[in-house]
Amino acid sequence: MTTVKIVYVGGPTAVIELAGQRLLTDPTFDAPGEYPIGARKLTKTTGPALTPTELGPVDAVLLSHDQHPDNLDAAGRAYLTDVPLVLSTASAAAPDRLGTDVHVLPAWQHIELGPVRITAVPALHGPTGSEPVVGEVTGFVLSGEGLPKVYVSGDNASLDLVREIADREGPFDVAVLFAGAARTPLVPDAPLTLTSEQAAEAARILGARHVVPLHFEHWGHFTQDGPTLTKAFAEAGLTERLHLLAPGMSVTLRPLR
Repeated sequence: MTTVKIVYVGGPTAVIELAGQRLLTDPTFDAPGEYPIGARKLTKTTGPALTPTELGPVDAVLLSHDQHPDNLDAAGRAYLTDVPLVLSTASAAAPDRLGTDVHVLPAWQHIELGPVRITAVPALHGPTGSEPVVGEVTGFVLSGEGLPKVYVSGDNASLDLVREIADREGPFDVAVLFAGAARTPLVPDAPLTLTSEQAAEAARILGARHVVPLHFEHWGHFTQDGPTLTKAFAEAGLTERLHLLAPGMSVTLRPLR
């Protein structure tokens, strides 16, 4: 039976190993500090548990978006120049954005990487109407003949989109959910990523037997964390589905279908 291995680096960054392919989510390798974004700054509190050298080569990067330093920092941008394939949004592919080739994958389109099909799915980085402020974001679905199905949310805050993805692509064996209920003055009245309670509800909607949260710690603008995820999944009766990894640790997941 094919398994999924996930290695947690920190923040939104993890390696997903599936059917011989190694896929890296949102590369962030910078040290702790303050990182400017427009007239504001985001504060990183903890650096990555693993360096790019320690991670080893990957086959592709699944880049949810490039416009925020907590999802792609300076070291992450440098890292992209040595990656065989970068999948992301049309915005990220603009000539003045990354300085490296980006394969644009519009929502519901896919690419084959060996036996793994990678499909882009919609994401909304905040409440309805926030797109002009926060910019374009994407999620991904990994699938293939006889393979576990994996959903990678990216910085999605919309359960309506989760329902649409579940209807079109589900059910899922593994959900990699960006959580943390991020809040900034950019959108002061609503979280920019899933709350812990929404993450538990997303797991139920997706039918996901395993959930690995990312992007819920290591930055000052997160308002929820590991303990709130643990509590929310317990209250939803989903404790056995939650895999809360320590930075640098990994988990190997077997589909239950």
